[in-house]
Amino acid sequence: MRISLAHSPDSDDAFMFFGLARGHVPSGDLRIEHVLTDIETLNREAMQGRHEVTAISFHAYPYVSERYALMPCGGSIGDGYGPLLVAREALDPAALEGRTVAVPGTLTTAYLALKLYAPGVTTRVVPFDRILDEVKAGRADVGLIIHEGQLTYGGLGLRKVLDLGAWWKEETGLPLPLGGNAVRRDLGPELMQRLTRLVRETVRYSLSHRREALEYAMGFARGMDPGVADRFVGLWVNEMTLECGERGRAAVQTLLDRGHDAGIIPTRVVADFVAA
Repeated sequence: MRISLAHSPDSDDAFMFFGLARGHVPSGDLRIEHVLTDIETLNREAMQGRHEVTAISFHAYPYVSERYALMPCGGSIGDGYGPLLVAREALDPAALEGRTVAVPGTLTTAYLALKLYAPGVTTRVVPFDRILDEVKAGRADVGLIIHEGQLTYGGLGLRKVLDLGAWWKEETGLPLPLGGNAVRRDLGPELMQRLTRLVRETVRYSLSHRREALEYAMGFARGMDPGVADRFVGLWVNEMTLECGERGRAAVQTLLDRGHDAGIIPTRVVADFVAA
């Protein structure tokens, strides 16, 4: 049976799925086809149920919850760190209102966190890998940075304004759940659980074969040197990626509830995780 498994073309996702991509984690009679595209595109494609398993932003989950359930593994959860706001000059976070912020997509969790922090900011969608250049060139006042830009912005002479993950932890005491994996409900409970176990096993394999998995991930590192790539992967693939636990589940539900209470998410949903 063919299974479309979609995720971002980033070093952390490549690291996570190394075991499956290279056949170290057997999938039996399931033929796993890896589809690599940016997270905002994956969020939109999930609305049509295009892939059996897909990475999504947790912000996007309310829009796809009828089609998909969440996996308790494979998530990117920042415990005290997360998307960054950066600018050309030092800027007080309290002065964000009225500024134009370049964002990587309106369904990203980074966008949701920004609007929870500063509801009045003006946003403009820019592909995530061009945001730093937009800020440096003065075409945006502030950039909302995800992926490796969180570690490389200083090399362009930009200044950190705020770490939204740090703000979120101070606000709630919880980690900030950015992205997770979702599995289509029409596959049925048995296959949904089997696929969830496969994702957990590929994460476990990568964590226990870190050097080999990191070498593979370097092919997706977009110019990062190995030391920076190692740091980046360490931020987003860890024990909470293996199993988000009750704390991770509480963080997802709190995020969704606050998004709804703020009028950003139109419907209130319960975060439904596969039991596997």
